[in-house]
Amino acid sequence: MIFKVKISARLRTDEHFAPQDGRISFKFPEVGKLDTRISILPTTKGEKIVIRLLTKDTKMLTLEQLGVRGESLEKVERAYNKPWGMILTVGPTGSGKTTTLYSILQNINSREKNITTIEDPVEFDIDGVNHIQVNPNGNLTFANGLRSILRQDPDIVMVGEIRDTETARIAINAAMTGHLVLSTLHTNDAVTTVPRLIDMGVEAYLVAATVNLIVAQRLARLLCKECKQEYTLSKEEETDLEAARPDIARNIKSGDKFFKHVGCKACGGIGYKGRVGLYEVLELTKEMREIINDVNFTVDELYKQSKKEGLVTLLDDGINKLNEGLIDIPELIRVTALNE
Repeated sequence: MIFKVKISARLRTDEHFAPQDGRISFKFPEVGKLDTRISILPTTKGEKIVIRLLTKDTKMLTLEQLGVRGESLEKVERAYNKPWGMILTVGPTGSGKTTTLYSILQNINSREKNITTIEDPVEFDIDGVNHIQVNPNGNLTFANGLRSILRQDPDIVMVGEIRDTETARIAINAAMTGHLVLSTLHTNDAVTTVPRLIDMGVEAYLVAATVNLIVAQRLARLLCKECKQEYTLSKEEETDLEAARPDIARNIKSGDKFFKHVGCKACGGIGYKGRVGLYEVLELTKEMREIINDVNFTVDELYKQSKKEGLVTLLDDGINKLNEGLIDIPELIRVTALNE
């Protein structure tokens, strides 16, 4: 079976000791176009294959539907309405970073704008957007592809992921020269993205000049609407929470009412159905840029300034969604773990 999958995904059938990634597309009358992402990993017992389903005909969610609210949404809208600069979504693998960028692209897509993406893989197909699939075997890397895209006079460029110094520098220079650049990066929160870019070899003054917005995010499981159950937090539960997660405990107290997962037929007995994003949206203000331009700046200075400006952190957003009855305390603990 793996041999047939490799052929369909255009992977090397003679390679059994190195990881391989590919994709296969299908068309079904019932569900439309179905894209699959193939991951093959060598193990001591043979090759292990994982197939991820990506339904391209699924309706794309708006930023509000994803969970971006209030002032955070206003910050995102201000950033994507600028003609140039960089917007970054950051977080671990599987936190919905690319989905957020696609939602932004949907908002700014128009016939007058030349939009090109380079991705690995292309996860959605947006009408009017030029999508490019990375192909290292054909020397089409993020860096090489981005160079070629910039010769096509684009207005907006989306780079699936900034993985190395070369790509980071090209993307920053593109943002500096009149393009709106969207990309993702693996960092824990919004503030630490700044030193991460600098560690990758991008000069601090370029980061300060080009990065307009950093969106850190996590995905939390939504409580099933059919079976979630309201309860009152007990004193014992509050004490346990204070010991395990004092950062959460200081925001809630015994006597507060929340919801918990139960399980029913609608959710397959697990108590959760669907997901919602937790967002930390950092807009680089004049004051933030001045701090970054100081070669001796510290991350603590950025944290203090961001809090002074009212940054809603991932935990803050999680607490808000806990109080709204969208998620429960165990899920909040899981997605905002202190070692993330």
